[in-house]
Amino acid sequence: MPEPGRLVVCATPIGNLGDVTRRVLDALRLADTVAAEDTRVTRKLLARYDIGTRLERCDEHTVERQAPALVERMQAGEVIALVSDAGTPGVSDPGARLIAAAFDAGVPVETLPGASALLAAVVASGLPMQRIYFGGFLPRKAGERARGLEALAALDATLVFFESPRRAGATLTSLAEAFPRRTAALARELTKLHEEVVRGPIEQVAAEIGARDNLKGEVVLLVGPPGPPGKAEVDSADVRARVEGRIAEGASRSTAVRQVARDLGIPRGEVYEIAHQTAR
Repeated sequence: MPEPGRLVVCATPIGNLGDVTRRVLDALRLADTVAAEDTRVTRKLLARYDIGTRLERCDEHTVERQAPALVERMQAGEVIALVSDAGTPGVSDPGARLIAAAFDAGVPVETLPGASALLAAVVASGLPMQRIYFGGFLPRKAGERARGLEALAALDATLVFFESPRRAGATLTSLAEAFPRRTAALARELTKLHEEVVRGPIEQVAAEIGARDNLKGEVVLLVGPPGPPGKAEVDSADVRARVEGRIAEGASRSTAVRQVARDLGIPRGEVYEIAHQTAR
């Protein structure tokens, strides 16, 4: 029985083709096949470094049927190098399914670290890194997006999302509504000539980006965590008025508390305590 092959997960540049490690280049040269999310993009990288390894498409539309066949080939001894169109495979792209299929089949998986838009954007933003929540791409439908963001309102972490340049303005508007008065950042074209990071109060960032009509490049959106408890004095009278106002509009007390906590960017439990004092 032939020795089993393996899957080599290769991080590739997110823009500047110089941002690739020697280990990744060696892996791409020595692999039997490179499974690429976008063969056109990967072909440019291989050409830059004079690598002639066979390329096969493995993207969102093909991974379901490709994964079982690739796993069988690796079990038969083939070495497959997996790359995304940019950055680290498996981070909000279909490569995660091939990695999982290899693990499930007992195929060895080797990970070669390198460029990551997620990590580069967090570092470039200057936002807290102790706790990070990565949400990938948010839902396109406004209702689904609003519900998803509401569930994150009390999370004490920097929130990170990927977005297309043409939807960045609308998504930032949704983020500003969900997380008012927080610090936010937009990072785009990272590692490229026109790299840009826009940072400031989320309402200001949303207004600046929303006014642009020619935004280009891959976009990462970041929202800082809620301010630490006690940093700003809470106006209890204002909180009570807001809760009672929501109730007068027809909301239940629990819904009113949740909405006011989101609007003010303070913990739900603190709003509940203030509202409960009023209700007694």
